[in-house]
Amino acid sequence: MSTDRAPLPARSRHASRTEMNEYVLPSHANALGNVFGGQVMAWVDVGGAIAAQRHSGRVCVTAFVDDLRFQNPVKIGEVIHLEAEVTATFKTSLEVHIRVEGENPRTGERWPCVDAMLTFVAIDDHGRPVPVPPLDLTDEIAQKTQRAGEERREKRLEKSHAARPQTDR
Repeated sequence: MSTDRAPLPARSRHASRTEMNEYVLPSHANALGNVFGGQVMAWVDVGGAIAAQRHSGRVCVTAFVDDLRFQNPVKIGEVIHLEAEVTATFKTSLEVHIRVEGENPRTGERWPCVDAMLTFVAIDDHGRPVPVPPLDLTDEIAQKTQRAGEERREKRLEKSHAARPQTDR
């Protein structure tokens, strides 16, 4: 009897799309009235995890923050608008791009706040990594984001191997 499983069907990047809005309250802000960077990072992690779970159909845990850039502040009384989407898949992990904008709720004006790339791992009920569906590569944008994700993954792996202490055995 074979233990091989049928390959998982590919999923569209659009199927993972996640949008969130958060109102910036005083409890979210620093002494300058700007939202704490750590609070934005928590919202980024939640939005990314939701996108990863929508794609994989599994609980996903954060494995790596590849890139996270703070661009402009968001103040108390303004709104955080977050969009997340799977951009690349691997065997048991997937990469999610998260864009965060600030919004003035009175005027509707928006501005870039944070841009981030996170890697998540899909896990089973016992906390072990499990395969994720591949990204549907039928459109040019998905092909481009998958290739770029593979390049980032390769750099992460090289960096990880270079950082490991060498032992004599």
